[in-house]
Amino acid sequence: MNPTLFKAVAVSRELNLTTIASQFGIERPFSWEDTLALSESHLEGILPQPAGKGVYLFSFGTLVFVNCADSDMMDVIAYLKKLDRNLAEFTRVEYVDDYKLTVSGGEPSVTYDELIAPEMKDYYRELVAVILAKSTAMERIEDEISRLFDDVEQFITQLKRGTLSISDERLARLSGRILSYRYSSISYIMILEKPDIVWRSQEAQELYSDLERLFELPDRYEKISHKTQTLLDMTQVFADLYHAKRGTRLEVAVILLIAFEIILSLVERFWPFG
Repeated sequence: MNPTLFKAVAVSRELNLTTIASQFGIERPFSWEDTLALSESHLEGILPQPAGKGVYLFSFGTLVFVNCADSDMMDVIAYLKKLDRNLAEFTRVEYVDDYKLTVSGGEPSVTYDELIAPEMKDYYRELVAVILAKSTAMERIEDEISRLFDDVEQFITQLKRGTLSISDERLARLSGRILSYRYSSISYIMILEKPDIVWRSQEAQELYSDLERLFELPDRYEKISHKTQTLLDMTQVFADLYHAKRGTRLEVAVILLIAFEIILSLVERFWPFG
């Protein structure tokens, strides 16, 4: 049996699965934890040769293609762009990951680039797709957090010089971006959540745990949480310093106003007008 090839691509921050599903005749609401699976019958009219191919769509903005060529992936993405405006800003494949599922008569094994199984189980594709989608989405968040650290570094450089030039609006935007990535990793990607099949099958649970450790999802999640907390702590320091600086300016302004009133009263007393 030919191996099953998976390729995950992060295309946006989120996808409206309910809207997309309705275009394929799937009329039901999709929640954040649901996965939309498009089979070869759904891909007819989109791909020139849809046989044996499929696509898994995840609400946190990742697509996992099954046995699809690069041209197939771009055809699917171009079609989905017409259905969901969340894909409007996607222009090129930047965050991508590959995996392979091979069925052979040997012993089962899970390696960094391939799952080898003695026979095909219905849930194999789903579990591989879920893990691969989460890993790719986390790669995007990890990259964005690294850029956040670069943004924060310029303020640290200013502090080394004894100055800090930042506004309330910029502090708010910075805090908002940090909280957004923290929320994305917990709620959108649902790192701590597992597919339903894992709770019904011991074998599926063991396979999911192996794949989860292989892609280091728990460790990467902890690192994201730690980095975002560190960023929030630094942002709080900037906010405290900024507010202290603004408080000092207000105090100086009050002192100057008092001094001006004293001078004005002295002028009126000793040099009365009129």
